[in-house]
Amino acid sequence: MNMDTLIAIGAGSAYIGSLLSIFDVRRHAYFDAATAIIGFVQLGRYLEELAKSKMVHEVEDLVNMQAQNASLLQGDNESLVSIDKIQIGDVLLIRPGERIPVDGIVLSGLSSVNESMVTGSNTPCIKEKGHKLFDGGINGSGVLHMQATAIGKDTVLAGLVHMIDQTQSSKLQIQKTVDIFSARLTPAIMFLSALTFGGWVVRGEQVAHAFANAISVLLISCPCALGLATPAATSVSSGQAAKRKVYIRNGNALEQMATIDTIIFDKTGTLTDGHAKVASFLNISGLDDDYIVQLAASVEHNSEHLLGKAIVEYARSLELVILPTAKFHSIPDQGVRAEVDTLEVLLGNESWLEQQDIDVAVIQDTAKQWAKLGDTLIYLVIDNKLAALFSLRDHIRKGARELMDYLHSQGIETLMATSDTKASALPIADLAGIDSVTANASPARKIKFIRDLQTKGRVVAMIGDGINDAPVLAAANVSLVVGNAVGIAVETADYILVDSDIRKVAEVLDISKQTLSVFR
Repeated sequence: MNMDTLIAIGAGSAYIGSLLSIFDVRRHAYFDAATAIIGFVQLGRYLEELAKSKMVHEVEDLVNMQAQNASLLQGDNESLVSIDKIQIGDVLLIRPGERIPVDGIVLSGLSSVNESMVTGSNTPCIKEKGHKLFDGGINGSGVLHMQATAIGKDTVLAGLVHMIDQTQSSKLQIQKTVDIFSARLTPAIMFLSALTFGGWVVRGEQVAHAFANAISVLLISCPCALGLATPAATSVSSGQAAKRKVYIRNGNALEQMATIDTIIFDKTGTLTDGHAKVASFLNISGLDDDYIVQLAASVEHNSEHLLGKAIVEYARSLELVILPTAKFHSIPDQGVRAEVDTLEVLLGNESWLEQQDIDVAVIQDTAKQWAKLGDTLIYLVIDNKLAALFSLRDHIRKGARELMDYLHSQGIETLMATSDTKASALPIADLAGIDSVTANASPARKIKFIRDLQTKGRVVAMIGDGINDAPVLAAANVSLVVGNAVGIAVETADYILVDSDIRKVAEVLDISKQTLSVFR
């Protein structure tokens, strides 16, 4: 039983009663009432479907960005194939003006690619060997050879389409509450209607009069507004978010986001712009500087972390060759290790080195000086001996301070949780206007930090870059990912802010609060 039951019984009874009035002029006809109630309900559902159709157009726009065919290279042979025939590892030729058919990596060539469907920015990105390409991007004036790394439903674009569909079909908690309320209300209203009919009859009123009052109870008590408002508001809100390049994976996040009182930010790639560069380098190993950088870059070449990529770019700027590695292992928010050139090489932060019983005191003075500049420090260890120190500098993300000011005006506390040292984290926190900093935090410590806040009754949102922090994002009440690590983030975050504009967090809050106000 639901609100449709009340509508059907009420309108049906009014219609049947009106039919009887044809044979008895003393009876009132209620054809207009029966028609009006159904008409209003249908109008509400039409508006709901209209809102959903706008969202469907957003999905169609994304789907239309997908290429239908691609040029497959097999040795010296080129053939035009449907994208569903492409396999991971296939080499594809992308000519000027063509769409990127699948996710992949550039093998050769140089071109600009418009990736606005993922990044939200219409400014083309320069792509060359080693750079990632996303399904749906439009190639510029150059020719690219790419290798497919993700196909079909596993591409970034397919993930975004799935997220929108998932949001449309999911029911919010408040919507589930409305359904339960309607299901329980319906039999109560039917009982009350029957009681009304019996009461008037017992008082000696005519059956027609009692019947009219009973129908009135059914129609007036129907919770149509509750049943229609929630799905319509969800559709409109998710559509508004998608237009702003904010994708919602979990519909319940619309409801939860409006109630948060604490937001925790990761540092690197979230509060900073994610374009770190090697600022300083200290070699205490006695080995050649270039060889040390080569070892570091060879290990980090296997990593997806922004800081690792910075070291690889530094090695490339020195025209150093990446060496083969073995036994690569990555520890989130701690570091990486691998065997290179028969050497065991480890790169990580200070807290991780302490866990490995590696003494860093010999370069602590230098480390403290670099940390005061807000730099992130990465230590290099060769065969359990400290060999070098890299200082990586990243700039604060545009709009970070503006966002913090807005959050504070809404009574929301802002915190930073980072694996960096406190000395490195404080300069960025001060520039951004963060309330407090938790430094040297491993993923386990971040999760404990979130759960401690939740135990105190806080509603916590976590904002990260989607790389190596999936368990931490999952621990928060609401999780958001800022940046283009979309492939990973689709599986973990409630919100994806694909254009890297951290100010969109404020828009997410506004949309969520507007949605909740409609529900209420």
